Amino acid sequence: MHHLAAQWIVGLLRDRNIPFLICGGLAAKGDGSERELHDIDLFVPGEHFLLVVQVGQEFVSKAAAHRQEEGWDLTYVQFKYQGIKVESADGPRIFDAGKETWVPLNMVFSRYVSVDVLGLELPLMLREDLIRYKAALSRPVDIEDIRAIRKSVQPGQTPDDERHT
Repeated sequence: MHHLAAQWIVGLLRDRNIPFLICGGLAAKGDGSERELHDIDLFVPGEHFLLVVQVGQEFVSKAAAHRQEEGWDLTYVQFKYQGIKVESADGPRIFDAGKETWVPLNMVFSRYVSVDVLGLELPLMLREDLIRYKAALSRPVDIEDIRAIRKSVQPGQTPDDERHT
């Protein structure tokens, strides 16, 4: 069902030329993680956030609001499509467990790699950016993703190699 939810949100965004970056477990999956997906997470630029909320209104399961939970401090909306949670966010900060402080997660929408995941060509956060934020959060699921990403790195690459489109 994740592929249907991904097709839905990606179709909404692309039809309206809204830039987005896939993050979280789906981005980790594109980088070699094989764990089961819980949801689909993505970021959109702030100036597009309310439009995303508006066009997905029919499927909103958590209204757009500022929230601070599970190491995240951000404004997000949660949709539920075909039983799958899809979360779109803007303006994120994360709790850096090592430094014990909140730090901005500066999203640069030109820093991505296009990868075929769930049957779609998707713009994923760069591996180094994904590892950096998952290492800062250091939740068990993040550590699991980092291990899987590092294990899947090809010979001659380092886990922090940048891949550009």
